[in-house]
Amino acid sequence: MKTCLVVDDSKVIRKVARHILETLDFRVTEAGDGQEALASCMAAAPDVILLDWNMPVMSGMDFLRALREAKVSHRPKVVFCTTENGMAYIRAAIEAGADEYVMKPFDRETLASKLQIVGMA
Repeated sequence: MKTCLVVDDSKVIRKVARHILETLDFRVTEAGDGQEALASCMAAAPDVILLDWNMPVMSGMDFLRALREAKVSHRPKVVFCTTENGMAYIRAAIEAGADEYVMKPFDRETLASKLQIVGMA
């Protein structure tokens, strides 16, 4: 079973994402900010990370940069999941190492499509 780490400071978004991902046969873990997510990845890197942009403690971009430099067992696919929709944001996320980008709010079909694009569906 594939694993996904959902990183978002919104408990509601984490719950919605967990529900969708579990129907797609993922085992899901959660983190409320980038620092929690980095610790989780150091313990056991997931197959894919669904990552929010704006979070307290450590933002999604800061997490992505830290993950790139971390000694993790393997490099997870990263799908940024955010309300930021400007091309500059999307370009910055991809340049920082994100594999794909999905806008909030998202549904099962959209998320499944993005996971397929990154080879995780």
